Amino acid sequence: MITDCFDIDTEPIISLRDFYGEPGKFVDLCLIIFSCEIHEHLLKTYKCEEIGKIGACNGKTPIYKMNYKGKDIAFYLSGIGSSLAGSMCYEASWISGAAKFVMFGSCGSLDKEKTNGKFIVPTQSYRGEGCSYYFAKPSDYIEIKNCNKLSSVFEKLGVPHVLGRVWTSDSMIRETVGLVAKRKSEDCIGVEMELAGVQAVCDFYKLELYDFLEAGDVLESSGYEVEGLHGANHNLGKLYIALEVSLYL
Repeated sequence: MITDCFDIDTEPIISLRDFYGEPGKFVDLCLIIFSCEIHEHLLKTYKCEEIGKIGACNGKTPIYKMNYKGKDIAFYLSGIGSSLAGSMCYEASWISGAAKFVMFGSCGSLDKEKTNGKFIVPTQSYRGEGCSYYFAKPSDYIEIKNCNKLSSVFEKLGVPHVLGRVWTSDSMIRETVGLVAKRKSEDCIGVEMELAGVQAVCDFYKLELYDFLEAGDVLESSGYEVEGLHGANHNLGKLYIALEVSLYL
């Protein structure tokens, strides 16, 4: 079973050194971006330097460095899903030197009243995916360690937000009525596809993760509301919130 996959008693066979050589030392912080429009905006708006590439047989993902108000910050366009996002985070850390990551994306709302007009700062994430079980002991939820620190920064910046549990799912469009009811009964207010795995990877490799979400579509037993999804995915406002947060970390 997948709950047997956490093995810290034997050594890993593969190292990133086999692919990338020695770790880079370019920056201490990196943005994990999921929106192609936000990624393109950064490239067009700021002077960006390519500092490395995350490699794979289906193509390479560039990692760029930019400067925001005197701080050098790396960024890259992440793959979607817990496994891809988790592995790319660790590879980006190795290539760039970043030990701090600010991840911001969209999610489906499970509680429209709580999330309307507010960003979500997750406190825990339900491990409905596979990646995290290789990097953390089995449990239903994983703690999002820096949620209170991020919430404190949001308070200083005046960013409206709500703290709460979310659900990380590996399976797009399989959020059934029964599963949504289960997660809502446990006070989950959002559902997304990366956080549990990325948090587990960061914990394992002693990296710091700061994650916030913007609710777009709404999942209710009575039906599905998709109207806000595009806006939540590509909202430039959350990019500049992430950049401002970076200055505090």
